Amino acid sequence: MKIAIGSDKSGFLVKEAVKAYLTETGADFEDLGTQDLDHVMPYYAVAGKVAPLVRDGSFDRAVLICGTGAGMNIVSNKFQGVHAVACESLYAAKMARAINNAKILCMGGWIVGPEMAVEMVKTFLATEWCQDLEDWRKENMKKFAVQVKAIEDGEFGSN
Repeated sequence: MKIAIGSDKSGFLVKEAVKAYLTETGADFEDLGTQDLDHVMPYYAVAGKVAPLVRDGSFDRAVLICGTGAGMNIVSNKFQGVHAVACESLYAAKMARAINNAKILCMGGWIVGPEMAVEMVKTFLATEWCQDLEDWRKENMKKFAVQVKAIEDGEFGSN
């Protein structure tokens, strides 16, 4: 799995903790955001750079961190099919994958501490779509995915 990560200034310290974890585990990742606090990228530039690369398959998943997670989430979801979710808990990170098939985990550096962020990333990356769901819910999720795509196609125009 190839992972993109990025942050603005407000998410930098949390992103660095996530990077350390990913490095330690040998994950295939690339940091496309702020590299140091002397050369800061705004949240919209980071999300605007990462989301299209997730959409086109260059990266399988991404982790984006700004102050609240909301800014990265809003910008990422401007790209059809990306499905970014701002999360503040392990449960939300798991369900974002299992139910929503989210490709981008957005977190807030002002909200989620480094240790919690690492645990959320572990959970997000380890969870597959429909994992641990009841059979009836899996069937519904598959039907819902078709409907969500139809909504996206109507709003974005089909590809």
